[in-house]
Amino acid sequence: MGQSALAKDGWYSSCLSWIHYYTISDRSSRFKENMILTHHREKLINAIIYFAKNTNYCGKTKLMKLLFFLDFLHFKQTGKSVTGLDYFTWERGPVPKDLFLELDKMEPDLEAAVRVVHYGDFRQIVPKKKFEDTHFTNREKELMERIAFIYKDVKADEISEISHLKNEPWHRTLVEKGQNQRIDYLLSIDDADESLSYDEAKERMEEIGETQRILGIG
Repeated sequence: MGQSALAKDGWYSSCLSWIHYYTISDRSSRFKENMILTHHREKLINAIIYFAKNTNYCGKTKLMKLLFFLDFLHFKQTGKSVTGLDYFTWERGPVPKDLFLELDKMEPDLEAAVRVVHYGDFRQIVPKKKFEDTHFTNREKELMERIAFIYKDVKADEISEISHLKNEPWHRTLVEKGQNQRIDYLLSIDDADESLSYDEAKERMEEIGETQRILGIG
């Protein structure tokens, strides 16, 4: 299935259209939101558990794309990612390199949460623990739920094609910078009604970065 057929079927566009977006209208509200500890590691592990439990064919490749959609759609709305991962332009689409490598040699907290089961060349991500939503906002939980629903039965090859769509963040970075380059979250910003403006997203990203530096969190 080609990119044009996927776009026509609405796989990617539907992932953008079903979300109810929230507007934070004043700077003081944004700063208060930024002061909440990120809990990136806890949210990453539990997002992996959630997608592994709530989608089929959840191997390494599909998981990388589901996390990419979660982080970049959330950044598009709020100016911050959910997991704090950096994504790179690999051949099969955007990949959070550090996590991809860790799945081959897991840290104790991730190893306690999931296991990788080999079926020939396919490596299935299987949850070992229950999903914990303690550190997620309502927006983040809604995004995970909707992404899992849309991509529940989509296999790795199809979801990779979706992440390759022309003029989307992976494609733009690949064209402008080449393979193995970090994908800028600001590339998720566009002219759609649900998107922050570029300047607002950049301002929020800088506010969050400064707050994290002051508090010594990541």
